[in-house]
Amino acid sequence: METVNGVPVSEEKIREWAEEAERGYDVEKLRKRGRKPMGDGPARVVPVRVDDTLLSALDQRAEHDHLSRSEVIRAAIRAYVA
Repeated sequence: METVNGVPVSEEKIREWAEEAERGYDVEKLRKRGRKPMGDGPARVVPVRVDDTLLSALDQRAEHDHLSRSEVIRAAIRAYVA
């Protein structure tokens, strides 16, 4: 049986989704795909190597500030280049 987010999908659920789709959707209310833009253009992934000590410090700071690892790294780079 197929699952969505770990929950089994029943034939009844598939029928509900099909009926919903047949009624149509308000395109303006649909969630946009992709990530929100940051900065002045599309974001690029830049791999960086760090040792375990630095990674641990980064993760602790991110948790303390309630930010993601990436947000802390971006803030550090902005501060460095400013």
